[in-house]
Amino acid sequence: MNIDDQIALQLFQKMLLIRLFEEKVIAYYPEQEMKTPVHLCIGQEAIAAGVCAHLQPTDTIFSTHRNHGHCLAKGLDIKKLLAEFYGKKTGCSGGRGGSMHPADPTCGILGTSAIVGGGIPLAVGAAWASSMQGKNEVSVAFFGDGASEEGTFHESLNFAALKNIPVIFVCENNSYATASPFASRQPLTVSIADKANGYGMPGVRIDGNDVLEVYRVAGEAMTRARQGQGPTLIEAETFRWMAHVGPVDDTKTGHRPAPELAAWRNKCPVQRLQQLLLNKGIINSNQEEKLRHEIDTDLEAAISYAKQAAAPTKEDLLNHVYAD
Repeated sequence: MNIDDQIALQLFQKMLLIRLFEEKVIAYYPEQEMKTPVHLCIGQEAIAAGVCAHLQPTDTIFSTHRNHGHCLAKGLDIKKLLAEFYGKKTGCSGGRGGSMHPADPTCGILGTSAIVGGGIPLAVGAAWASSMQGKNEVSVAFFGDGASEEGTFHESLNFAALKNIPVIFVCENNSYATASPFASRQPLTVSIADKANGYGMPGVRIDGNDVLEVYRVAGEAMTRARQGQGPTLIEAETFRWMAHVGPVDDTKTGHRPAPELAAWRNKCPVQRLQQLLLNKGIINSNQEEKLRHEIDTDLEAAISYAKQAAAPTKEDLLNHVYAD
């Protein structure tokens, strides 16, 4: 697709931040100072970057246990996110949420649910509220293919279509629900995107590793929503490189076939856009290396900050339990 060079570069920068952030978590996790489970999104960066590039700070997202990429793409500060992983008071959720429950209303992350499908109706509710208040805002629900089998998925699509709610449903179909392949859970060969037809809304199946396609399709969905034309379901086909949870390779334990992972690693979304930018002369190898160094420097500083930050006290335990 034809896309502004600056936008393409910004998409690359965001995907690279997500990739290097996750790799930094892998590097430091064995120290056992992060006391939270981590669900890594390496291999899926294009979806978060391509969708969130269209969002304003007042637009909202609702994510899953695999949320780091979505939060970073939406603008969550890396220091606040890493401090949360270390359970510190300065974390985005005050050390209470860990990796699976970050929140930062200042950048439109109202809350994250690790319950499968739990964030989908929350996105519908947030979008409906903004619509009732006359605001030109959208909400995005990110979820995996396993969540499309939950009742909340179908109920949310039905209600969003019924009320013409400005919400975008983004299914990151990485073919596995933990270690259960899609074909062992679904009797039909129809795509998840096809389920939109039953609710009278557009459903689009895309290559989730092509950030330019994600950006284009998400932009069209956002335009429809902001113009009062209702919700859209996007199914983005992708693949996570790491295990369901933890910084390990689950092909060694037999949970997924190693050749399948190898094939998807050859479709790396970051390398794909990087090569395009190099071929078009938008960046050169020196600029790309400098960008990596700058991001790595920021991440190392954020790790240091998170480690040195104060832990919550016993007195903090009852804070935020009840509304004032």
